[in-house]
Amino acid sequence: QVQLVESGGGVAQAGGSLRLSCAASGRTFSNYAMGWFRQAPGKEREFVAAVSANGVNRYNADSRFTISRDNAKNTVYLQMNSLQPEDTALYYCAASTYYRTPTYYLANSYDYWGQGTQVTVSS
Repeated sequence: QVQLVESGGGVAQAGGSLRLSCAASGRTFSNYAMGWFRQAPGKEREFVAAVSANGVNRYNADSRFTISRDNAKNTVYLQMNSLQPEDTALYYCAASTYYRTPTYYLANSYDYWGQGTQVTVSS
C-alpha cells in the first residue's frame, strides 16, 4: 500500500506561481514512478507531468510546469509558473507501482492516488 498526501494548493493570481508537494509513505519511494494529473469541473482528468523512479526521466504536458522528486524525503513536487485561470483544477499526485515502465501520461498506469489539492487561479 502507498499513501499519498498532496499539499501546496491555493489561490494564485494569473501569472503567479505555486509549488505542489506530494508526500508518499508505505513502500520504498525510489522504486516507483510518480505523476501529477488534474481535473477541472466538468472535464476529464488530464495528465500534467511525470517522473521516473530514479528521477532521471521527466515528462510534462506543459513547459510551464516542472516535476521533480526527492527520494530522500519521499516527496514529489510540481512547480507551476505563469499560471492562468484555465489551470484552475483539483491536482492529484499518483504512484505507478505496478509497471516497470509505465505509460506516463495514462491515468490507468497509476495504482495509487492522493485526495487532491485545489489550485485556483484568478484573473
